[in-house]
Amino acid sequence: MSLFKTMNVTCPACGQATTMEAVGSVNADRRPDLRDAILANTFQEVTCEHCAEKFRLEPEFNYLDVGRGLWIAALPGREMLDFREAEPQARDTYDTAYGKDAPAEAQTVGEGLTPRVTFGWQGAREKILLAEHGLEDAIVEISKLELMRHIDEAPVGAEIELRLYDVGEDTLTYLFLNMMTEETLDEVQAPRTLYNEISEKRDAYADLLGRLTDSVFVDIRKLYMDDGAPQEEAA
Repeated sequence: MSLFKTMNVTCPACGQATTMEAVGSVNADRRPDLRDAILANTFQEVTCEHCAEKFRLEPEFNYLDVGRGLWIAALPGREMLDFREAEPQARDTYDTAYGKDAPAEAQTVGEGLTPRVTFGWQGAREKILLAEHGLEDAIVEISKLELMRHIDEAPVGAEIELRLYDVGEDTLTYLFLNMMTEETLDEVQAPRTLYNEISEKRDAYADLLGRLTDSVFVDIRKLYMDDGAPQEEAA
């Protein structure tokens, strides 16, 4: 089931406390409307009771979609720099619920799940979007690298992320975003054939695929991190 708890949150505009239902877990099989709200960027959005400012609570919940084979530990974007600590914690949570430490019946469910950890709303949204369209996340991450090779002045920084945002029949739309503010910095469109070509030639990308999928955090940004160095230093 999907779990929520009532809590007071501080409005970033006026500093007053407002009440909302904060999510602890989402079961998208039983509540597809919550999946739709995440994709629409409206999930966990709250309007301040005092000044009417709209803001969004940081993601910190587990997401389950058995039908699409996806489990996510969705964490705040500000924790991304500590992804090396978050990875094993997310893996342990998954193993207890559906992996090697779970009851036999739950392990059966887990056989059809791909566990992931994400940081920030757009990180979680992207994984859900990929599952919706049957796209492989590691191939999408390599597609991003290929795209960035051909962008002369791609935005860079510890808070900058490149996310697949929309899937068309022939075109995939990517956005450069500020992970903390969700501000769109640039838009890039790529032919879907780029994804298809990388998928068909996966043997040529075996080393890179191995590095991307060596943990539940499948994201090109971890390739930019060298002993904890911010992205702009390691890029």
